[in-house]
Amino acid sequence: MVKRGRGTPPSSARVVGELLADVRRLIEEARGQAATAVNVVVTLLHWRIGKRIGSEVLGGQRAAYGEEIVSTLSRQLEAEYGRGFSAKSLRHMIRFAEAFPEQAIVSSLMRQLSWSHFLAVIYLKEPLQRDFYAEMCRVQRWSVRQLRQQVDSMLYERTALSRKPEAVAEAQIQALREEDTLTPDLVLKDPYVLDFLGLRDRYLEKDLEDAILREMEAFVLELGTGFCFVARQMRLQVDNDDFYVDLVFYNRKLRRLVAIDLKVGAFKPEYKGQMELYLRWLDRHVREPGEDSPLGIILCTGKKREQIELLELDEAGIHVAEYLTVLPPREELGRRLHAAIERSRERLAASEGTE
Repeated sequence: MVKRGRGTPPSSARVVGELLADVRRLIEEARGQAATAVNVVVTLLHWRIGKRIGSEVLGGQRAAYGEEIVSTLSRQLEAEYGRGFSAKSLRHMIRFAEAFPEQAIVSSLMRQLSWSHFLAVIYLKEPLQRDFYAEMCRVQRWSVRQLRQQVDSMLYERTALSRKPEAVAEAQIQALREEDTLTPDLVLKDPYVLDFLGLRDRYLEKDLEDAILREMEAFVLELGTGFCFVARQMRLQVDNDDFYVDLVFYNRKLRRLVAIDLKVGAFKPEYKGQMELYLRWLDRHVREPGEDSPLGIILCTGKKREQIELLELDEAGIHVAEYLTVLPPREELGRRLHAAIERSRERLAASEGTE
């Protein structure tokens, strides 16, 4: 081997290789910036077109007249500007402006959301649903496919947020929009869908835990944003007695430890005392300065709602949720979730009325 002296220039192959890597990076960055810029311009254009048409032709008795105007307008636009301005596309734009009437909110969202993202949420019925998915998509940088999967899995209906009074839910989404602040209500779900575990009709708690560890990536995705695995069967020693927490996670967004207790069967009142012991031990011995108090999730196959309400578990930082090892048909899941939402809202309204 011939050694090169200090003054010997590097080989041309090495120079070309380094230059090629740098130039490729510059090209990819420029392409990404160009794609983002184009998306911003196109999305804002669609919103402005929808706003302009909607203000002129839509509403009430003018619906038939509006359809005629949209059809005529689309034919002329397609003749001048080509594809992308069909009557169907124009109706999407009109709906876009109706679903998101404030340009400031659209301008904030379109830095992360493409036109295809907006199409996935603008036809959702409830404004809170649309705002939830749009803001969570912005914060979590979901792809269009991921966003559609979250909508199809009825993520919003499974969050604790959907069971809160409308004013409370709006305030939390506003905080998410303005400060990227995630609350437990935005993160915690009920039920959790664990159909990916492949469990049969009969299984033990250890089987459930083993299956979760085998499918940890999928389980973390189902838990939601910000969860990081910490420990399995974490040992707690209190008065020379040993206790074990099934699973411990840390949520980076909430800045909290999260203890998970796995149960086969319906919720029992004694589970509260057990979880409170875990949370207080973690708070005293594991929580770092600057972190909020730990949260607990008790996963059961069934819930006894009156017992849970009487125990006031939310005040203790404990969330009880069902888990489903087999995903029911979407219609059935939707009925169950909407019934649970209505019960929760009725209970909250009744409690406010007695104060």
